[in-house]
Amino acid sequence: MPTFAYIARDPAGRRVKGRVDGASESAALADLSARGLSPIRIDATRASRRRVGVRALASSYRQLSELLRSGVPLLRALRLLGRGKSNPTLAAAWSGVADALAAGDRLADAMERQQGIFAPVHIAMVRAGERGAFLEAVLARLATLLEQQADLRARVIGNLLYPVVLLLVGLGVVVAALVFFVPKFEDFFSKMPDLPLATELLLATSRVFTAHPVVASALVLGAVLGLIVAARSAAVRSLAARRILRAPFLGPLIASIAVARFARMLGTLLENGIPMLQALEIARSSAGNPVLSDALARSADAVKHGEPLSKPLEESGLFAEDVVEMISVGESANNLPSVLVRLADTLEARIDRALSTLLRLMEPAMLLVIAAVVMFIFLALVVPMMQLSSQL
Repeated sequence: MPTFAYIARDPAGRRVKGRVDGASESAALADLSARGLSPIRIDATRASRRRVGVRALASSYRQLSELLRSGVPLLRALRLLGRGKSNPTLAAAWSGVADALAAGDRLADAMERQQGIFAPVHIAMVRAGERGAFLEAVLARLATLLEQQADLRARVIGNLLYPVVLLLVGLGVVVAALVFFVPKFEDFFSKMPDLPLATELLLATSRVFTAHPVVASALVLGAVLGLIVAARSAAVRSLAARRILRAPFLGPLIASIAVARFARMLGTLLENGIPMLQALEIARSSAGNPVLSDALARSADAVKHGEPLSKPLEESGLFAEDVVEMISVGESANNLPSVLVRLADTLEARIDRALSTLLRLMEPAMLLVIAAVVMFIFLALVVPMMQLSSQL
């Protein structure tokens, strides 16, 4: 429920400040009047809210759809969701929606007031469902869309979890060797006049971690901060996205993930009566990939001028030839929404196979890299000893 900051005068004429919750500004003013306060100024404030999990939101949409399909009035169904205990943030949001609905707002407008909870794509679909009198079906489709997005994300993260753990373990082993193992040879090697380059490099790296921990920490922190700052730059994100797309195997996989997300979102929006231009704008804002976002912006301009959607998508380089052909045929046959949904199913199946293949390739590759680093440390320590023993 929105929160309003107010300045008012009490019955004694004293100036008071405070905050009041209300479904709307008029409701907040009515609440103040009921307390005997005379408002001088009232302003809406943004309350900080936690993000709601995708699966929790999908479950609430499905529950609301089933309640409406069972004949439960909308306001009563919203009140029921507002009494939920499993997710207090989401329950408070639904309670605020119910209050706004009771004050005369439409459902989509009431959801829009709950900033940070309901995404624009959800609000647009609900608004279309309200206008077309098929709200129950829209909510069910929205729940399915969120569940499928959550499943795709879970599969991607699940497949990449083991390689990430393996990489972190390997880095931990190398750092531990540099901090605890290599320094034990420092005094021994200091008595040798000529050391191999690899040994000098290894000892210098070890000194950075042991003798200058502040410098090492500053370098790591600086690198992390640099990456964060660069990631906030639209130009850097766009350049990085284009470079990654050119990478063998990894580029096509990332492109497939972005296209699958776009196809399912745009297909679902069009199936629920959202106009093409509005659907493209919503899909562009939720693309999550700068290259795809630029392609959708060009596609929207093309559609405005009566041109086909498929041509700007093909020029982006994200869409494979067969994908572009399917979109083109869907446009020609006037069944683009169903074609996009089937395309998303096909691409997600490809992504699963590609992730399995990538995982099988990454495991031995990472093991070889870790083994090579450990072997480098071993040889850098052993070779000077072998040289010394041969001289003796």
